[in-house]
Amino acid sequence: MKTSEKLNRLKKNLKKMDRAIIAFSGGVDSTFLLKAASVSGLKEILAVTAVSQSLPEEELSFAKEITAELNIPHRIITSDEMKDENYSNNPPDRCYYCKKELFTKLKEIASEEGFSHILDGSNADDMKDWRPGRRAAEELNVISPLLEAGLSKNEIRELSKAFGLRTWDKPSSPCLSSRFPYGQKITSEALERVGHAEAYLKTFNLKDLRVRDHGDIARIEVLPDEFHILFDASVRKKITAYLKALGYKYITLDLRGFSSGGFNEHLKIEGTGNKGQGSGKK
Repeated sequence: MKTSEKLNRLKKNLKKMDRAIIAFSGGVDSTFLLKAASVSGLKEILAVTAVSQSLPEEELSFAKEITAELNIPHRIITSDEMKDENYSNNPPDRCYYCKKELFTKLKEIASEEGFSHILDGSNADDMKDWRPGRRAAEELNVISPLLEAGLSKNEIRELSKAFGLRTWDKPSSPCLSSRFPYGQKITSEALERVGHAEAYLKTFNLKDLRVRDHGDIARIEVLPDEFHILFDASVRKKITAYLKALGYKYITLDLRGFSSGGFNEHLKIEGTGNKGQGSGKK
């Protein structure tokens, strides 16, 4: 099916809805969904962003800017997933507990204020990876319009560009909890440390990056084409000093380069049948 046909299907499906809450992170997918909903004839839209220690500060600021630009009502709520040991112990299905809390809170808002639907930005490509949050969406009747329309990430970027959305080439930015190997406990201090580390690296104009936290070791992932930035003696010295001041003893560069969802590479979950079980931040 052509991208234009998928877009028409998306608009048609959205138009059938009355009042909808959209789980909004300010990422490529949820921003496109917000825009598509606003031009589809939906009666009322409320964008809701959940704030927690795993959300980078710059992402919240960006979400506020986007909703203001699109003139969409925006509400910020607090997410307390860190209080749940099922989440903080960082099992392979960690995202299920995060999404369950988020969607439960959105469902409460919908019930109290008369919204008929809750939407998220999951897309067709999400079905190709380990996405435990999909289970939470299914349990709480959250609708994924981009997924239902069959839109892939590349198609969403293409359409976002056509709509004039500045998120069309925005790098993916999953929650900071994804920087820790499964089984390594997530703490408030660790989230703050990795958040500061990534924020500092971004000042060197690196397009896509991750700082994977392995306790005393910071494993930096950047695009291979940008290795030369880190190989500069002055830059290397600054980054090493900064990350050591944060508490890392060893600073490494992953020679494989940037890899989204890197900790899922060798994940084997019994009885799932299909990887795409929902998940990370959009």
